Amino acid sequence: LEKQGIEIIKPFTAPGGVQGWLGKYQGTGVTIYLTPDKKHAISGYMYDENGSNLSEQVIKEEIYIPAGREMWKTLSKAAGITEGSNNANCQIVVFADPFCPYCTKFRQEVQPYIKDNTIALKTQLVGVMQPDSGRYAAAILSSENPAKVWQDFELSGGKNKPALLEKTPQPIFSQIQYNQKLMEDVGASGTPAIYYLNHANMLQQIVGLPDQEQMANLIACK
Repeated sequence: LEKQGIEIIKPFTAPGGVQGWLGKYQGTGVTIYLTPDKKHAISGYMYDENGSNLSEQVIKEEIYIPAGREMWKTLSKAAGITEGSNNANCQIVVFADPFCPYCTKFRQEVQPYIKDNTIALKTQLVGVMQPDSGRYAAAILSSENPAKVWQDFELSGGKNKPALLEKTPQPIFSQIQYNQKLMEDVGASGTPAIYYLNHANMLQQIVGLPDQEQMANLIACK
């Protein structure tokens, strides 16, 4: 199995007299089961009599949840435009494009919760929607007060535009490129891409404008 590219991580106890092994293949968790005669291995999911996916539980607990916590550490360290207190009940990271209308709407919806210290928001600007998205992101991040320029731009519906630069400073260019790489690393394909570590210490992802249930969970940090 290792010769086929599967990385064996650890054994685990499985029901039914088989030995379970947890592995990864191209970044995806896999489970392998060794039959009692130790001559045959089965790769795939195991279900119990109630239809519960036992393999998925192991993969989630042993691979995806720990990986999410590590990714959150990376997201937390990344430089961004911050709003709210470090002592807020829930810290939120959002990837946003200057021309993303749902990003604007999301930011508007969470403002009351930022003001009452329920959440804090950190925005990672990316340039993915329009040819000029990167230039606008660079102009905002290059300003003396990126938070204010970003706020003015958002509140005006994009009418209060920052002065575009003839040439983007290398540190700002690198910051935007890094944000876009982070966005790819967490598997987001659009904006807004919203992340937070809930009270159960599990990374949560919302891509697109949150619906009512998602917003309630975000505010409660569930």
